[in-house]
Amino acid sequence: MIDIPERINLASYYLDSHLEAGRANKTAVYFEGKTFSYQNMAALANKAGHVLRDLGVEAEDRVLIALNDTPEFIATWFGIIKIGAVATDVYSYLQPKDYEYFLNYTRAKVAIVDPSTVDKIESVAPKCKHLKHLMVVGQKARGKLLSFEELVGKASDRLDPEDTNADDIALWKFTSGSTGQPKGVALTHRNSIYNFLTYGRQVLQYREEDITLSVPKLFFGYARDAGVVYAFGSGAAAAIFSERSTPEKIFDMIETCRPTVLINVPTMINSMIEFPGAKSRDLSSLRFSTSAGEALPAELYHRWKETFGVEVLDFIGSAELYHGYVSNRLGEVRPGSLGRLVPGYEGKIIDQEGKELPDGEVGELCVKGQSAGLLYWNEYEKTRKTFKGDWVHTGDLFRRDKDGYYWFMGRGGDLLKVGGIFVAPLEIENCLLAHPSVKECAVIGAADPQGLIKPMAFIVTKEGVKPSEDLSRAIQDYVKSTLAPYKFPRWVKFLDELPKDDRGKIRKRVLKESIS
Repeated sequence: MIDIPERINLASYYLDSHLEAGRANKTAVYFEGKTFSYQNMAALANKAGHVLRDLGVEAEDRVLIALNDTPEFIATWFGIIKIGAVATDVYSYLQPKDYEYFLNYTRAKVAIVDPSTVDKIESVAPKCKHLKHLMVVGQKARGKLLSFEELVGKASDRLDPEDTNADDIALWKFTSGSTGQPKGVALTHRNSIYNFLTYGRQVLQYREEDITLSVPKLFFGYARDAGVVYAFGSGAAAAIFSERSTPEKIFDMIETCRPTVLINVPTMINSMIEFPGAKSRDLSSLRFSTSAGEALPAELYHRWKETFGVEVLDFIGSAELYHGYVSNRLGEVRPGSLGRLVPGYEGKIIDQEGKELPDGEVGELCVKGQSAGLLYWNEYEKTRKTFKGDWVHTGDLFRRDKDGYYWFMGRGGDLLKVGGIFVAPLEIENCLLAHPSVKECAVIGAADPQGLIKPMAFIVTKEGVKPSEDLSRAIQDYVKSTLAPYKFPRWVKFLDELPKDDRGKIRKRVLKESIS
């Protein structure tokens, strides 16, 4: 049983605790050739908290962060939570209509923006009736636009934390919005600290001397928690950068900052392997990499290990359960699986009637743990379907083997019924990725002339490989010879790139719409 105090504030837990423990001068953040100590970050968070209070932000108010990855992002995130308000953050490359949606949905009184987002948000601000103040990082004040630097420069660097209950809402994490608009999962101080003490401390096992580097940007809860929050919880440091992630940038950051832990996603794992001269790049500082967002195919895992020699801990987490709940562990990786339950969590696989299934059978994964969120904001029916008593119904299809390893089989709505037999697109995708000409792929269901559903593959070929009818037939024959023949893709469509969302996940809905 993990004992979390009734009165606790996660900003103090992750950040202020280091000042009391004598780590005030230890480096917490590496950014653009500069270092920021725990004292620096705590002081900036305190100043941000004072500024927000002076702007009228009160306990439980939402504040929207639309920043690129900078020390200011980290400090404002902690500062919001420290005053008892609720941190919400969004991607910095959205369209104006998206920012309008998020501002109205969160009812944020204050939005904190930077030069990449300020114009877009200013253009929709008049349509956002709850928004009172717009504060920009890295620019001077003009008109109603406030300057973060000017206000922070006048604020005190001392701030007592709000006396928050462990079950007060501290932040929202947004679902990926695969269907409809993204929705916020309301998460508490307890949710974060519980997952850190289980997944963060017992599985990741960060050391004080560790340095993390994240491929996804900090607006993505996976990156923010594994890359910064849990690193801070361990007294480690985070290397961050504001530019978009590319293989070249990640290689350069690894060779410059010498991180020990890489927070990665399958798409970038594949891109780094395929990058010219990849084998000559120096990744020797890395103890391990994590992978999430999508299940990591065994083929891709082996290619990464062969190219770089760095272990990958694939896992699954979600906004609904704050972060990771099934994970591989160092020394216990089973390629192609997502690992075993994280300590402190229970899991079961159920059929459509809710009956628990034995090992080896495919069904929906349900998970129990104290990091489960409270609800989807303004989504009563969706909340009832997902949060049922102690159990979170993930909507993900899994099978569990006799050793307790969980194998992802797709989302509940992804399964295809081909010739009366259910087929998991993921199985076909993993087979396609093993073909020497395939760089990326996605499989969906499409109707044949008789209206029957059959697999259809969208493929991005490797560099130097030209799409052709002969290649299409060769790929189909490869799947036929590897899997049961009825699973081969009846159609193969070549694309220059696959559509992806802001978290790097393939947008299969877009692919389905392209053939409708």
